[in-house]
Amino acid sequence: MKQPTWVKLAAHLFLIAGSAVMLFPFIWTIATSLKDLSEVFTYPPRFVGERLKFENYSAMIERFPFFRFSFNSLKITVIVTIVQLITSSMAGYVFARLRFRFREGLFGLYLATLMIPPQVTMIPNFILMKFYGLMDTHAALILPMLVSAFGTFLLRQFFITIPDSLEEAAKIDGCTPFGIYWRIFVPLSKPAMATLGIFIIMGTWNDFINPLIFLNSMDKMTLTLGLANMQGMYSTDWPSLMAATGLSVLPIIIVFLFAQDLFVRGVTLSGLKGE
Repeated sequence: MKQPTWVKLAAHLFLIAGSAVMLFPFIWTIATSLKDLSEVFTYPPRFVGERLKFENYSAMIERFPFFRFSFNSLKITVIVTIVQLITSSMAGYVFARLRFRFREGLFGLYLATLMIPPQVTMIPNFILMKFYGLMDTHAALILPMLVSAFGTFLLRQFFITIPDSLEEAAKIDGCTPFGIYWRIFVPLSKPAMATLGIFIIMGTWNDFINPLIFLNSMDKMTLTLGLANMQGMYSTDWPSLMAATGLSVLPIIIVFLFAQDLFVRGVTLSGLKGE
């Protein structure tokens, strides 16, 4: 049934209004980063200062080890993303296509871990990392993130949608289960892998609590923890802080813009079929 023109127009206006609401904090952050410190808290608020101070960005880099913190965040994010995609895809393939005893029960127990709040595991993780001598290391942030029940569930749902005929043809040609996974399922799962990859990148890049718990040294801090340390006890250089905040968001925006088509396809296809 074709929708009336006014319904489409109202939907587009609603989406535009919602987009403006969500974009406003980011735009205000960029505008604040170009103001003088004395103009940040003026009343009534001014969107743009008397002069655009692009030197706030160079001052931020001089006072704040932005590139060091960005490298730390990038290293942790890349490692976690690659390894978690591998472990989640392999586990998803096993639960979706291989037949073994107690498969459904094990998958249900694994999926039940999603109901455990992350706050519950903070103290056990802290005790484990301290016991193994991994405090104040990036390994303390990487190791607990290498597997994901959500990622396994997402890719399992996608693997279920792949026709059985492809797998049967590969078995006839003598392909092993790992060969079927690597040569058929991985190439066909690019949309779902891109979707999961975006979720992992966003969660790891924006993580603040875990670096706050496990990291102490300035040279090992991630970008989110470094941004928090830019706030002084008695004064804060808000334009420089907003400049660093705006730059910290850019990688996530770039990743999403390049992978948005695969992201939409992955979200759509991952829930089409179930057992």
